[in-house]
Amino acid sequence: MPTRRSSTTEAAGRGTVWRFRVRAVIAAAPLFLAGASPGPAHPSAAARDPLVYASNEKSNSVSVISVRTNAVLATIPVGKRPRGLASSPDHATVYVALGEDNAIGVIDVAQAKLTATFPADSDPELLVLSPDGRIVYVSNEQIAKASAIDVTTHGVLFSTPVGAEPEGVGISRDGSKVYITSETANTVSVLDAKTGGIRGTLKVGDNPRTIAFTPDGTRAWITAEAGGTVTVVDPARDSIIAQFPIGDRTTKPVRVAFAPDGRVAYVTEGAGASVRVIDVVRQTQVGRIMVGQRPWGIALSPDGRWLYTANGRANTVSVIATGPRTVAYTIPVGERPYDLLYIP
Repeated sequence: MPTRRSSTTEAAGRGTVWRFRVRAVIAAAPLFLAGASPGPAHPSAAARDPLVYASNEKSNSVSVISVRTNAVLATIPVGKRPRGLASSPDHATVYVALGEDNAIGVIDVAQAKLTATFPADSDPELLVLSPDGRIVYVSNEQIAKASAIDVTTHGVLFSTPVGAEPEGVGISRDGSKVYITSETANTVSVLDAKTGGIRGTLKVGDNPRTIAFTPDGTRAWITAEAGGTVTVVDPARDSIIAQFPIGDRTTKPVRVAFAPDGRVAYVTEGAGASVRVIDVVRQTQVGRIMVGQRPWGIALSPDGRWLYTANGRANTVSVIATGPRTVAYTIPVGERPYDLLYIP
């Protein structure tokens, strides 16, 4: 069961302490889920609640969390070392990168069950789908490549060499370009989404981990974990237009989520056990929210009211109320939660 807690937010320029309390809504009668760990409810109801999926890298599973009750509904066994998560456009299917199986797992959301896997070359880590949901783009960390795979035929459309230790994967709003961060090379490779040809390479901060696009698609943010910075890119020209520090550069920024209006960004800080709140226009830090140890994955509800972090060394997911910027719930999940996915 989730635990309630209050936390303190460090707001820019003032030490205001917020306190927030949320009342849980009790779930409907629990049902048994075949092939998954039993939980307090079943996510396959026709009018199901919104869900949050958390990939558990060490326990080889995906936790299914009810947004309404803030409780784990099911735990789905998926294969070895699950990391990146992505959803089909209709939210009926979730794809999970299985790093030690060299495969992509296919989860049926209605059944809360792994229904298939298909090859994804060596060590897939993060992934993103094309806007039409037909192609999955994958970073293959060990072999320094980026792959494109047809999700229906499972044919490999391309496998392009990129910088060493590729991790983050992003796609332009029109689906024409794919962006791959390379941790060791400190670069972002820009690929043609159809051919896999390299259209450009950007030098960014040290140890770039992920790339996230603003809601309007006009800017891309690349976090540099070791460098402690965010690099801002104009995707229309594939040019760097800004770079700014996160905290004192030692908190290791990893993932980014943007508020629906694009005015605020939330950045997980793996070494800081926190989320940094950023004014997007001014590129200034306006708050900090303390969560569990080593937060990496992040997800935001479509209305922007609830933020979720995967706390890898705490084996929890924090549920943050973004209004007062406080942790309202802490949900135990599997071992070493890595990525999060909000399914409306």
